[in-house]
Amino acid sequence: MTVNSPPGLAQLLGDLAIDLQHESGTEATLQAITEGAVTLVPGAWGCGISMVQGRKVTPEAPTNPVVAELDQLQSSLDEGPCLSALREQRTVQLEDMATEIRWPRFARAALDRGVRSMLSFQLFVIDDTLGALNLFGDHSEAFNEESLLVGGVLAQHASIAMIGAAAEAHFGAALASRDIIGQAKGLLMHRENLTGLQAFALMVKTSQNANIKLVEIARWVVEQHESRLNRT
Repeated sequence: MTVNSPPGLAQLLGDLAIDLQHESGTEATLQAITEGAVTLVPGAWGCGISMVQGRKVTPEAPTNPVVAELDQLQSSLDEGPCLSALREQRTVQLEDMATEIRWPRFARAALDRGVRSMLSFQLFVIDDTLGALNLFGDHSEAFNEESLLVGGVLAQHASIAMIGAAAEAHFGAALASRDIIGQAKGLLMHRENLTGLQAFALMVKTSQNANIKLVEIARWVVEQHESRLNRT
């Protein structure tokens, strides 16, 4: 499928690249990932990243106040899918808060705030700190297999961003299943003078603003590059 170039898309890419060069790399990337997840992951109404030390949960880059509040509630209640993703499993899916029995107090609190389902991905361990990428749905059974795939890719990028620049050399491994995104990332790094993390954040933000899927944005970048080569 060829992406039709929407009006101003090239300018949008350039403007966002300039903005990213002036932002704090890790913080800006995490915010782009959580905001992008709401657009890119089927069923996602809200998203946040939880940093956990011991029994304390600290919300990072929440997309709205309800997300931050629910992350903090998991800390005070000492229960919830985020904590289970960190302590027991890599990925935890909660299909319906109304029938959930694993975390009854958290489920009731989530229902009171209009959240019906949830998906949590364990992030890499950093010293004594753990992390989780949390996706929230406003209806039951909001997340499907595509949600798991796209959310997993975003979780990998969040992990790398949290580890910092030392892990950036391994950035491409997170995109092994998305070769076209990896190609586009490399082209943007070279063309716009961005780091790998900034290039990914650029594509996520462009996907949001242009209302085009991330993989189609990547395909458009590659096609534009190949078209220029063919004209020379």
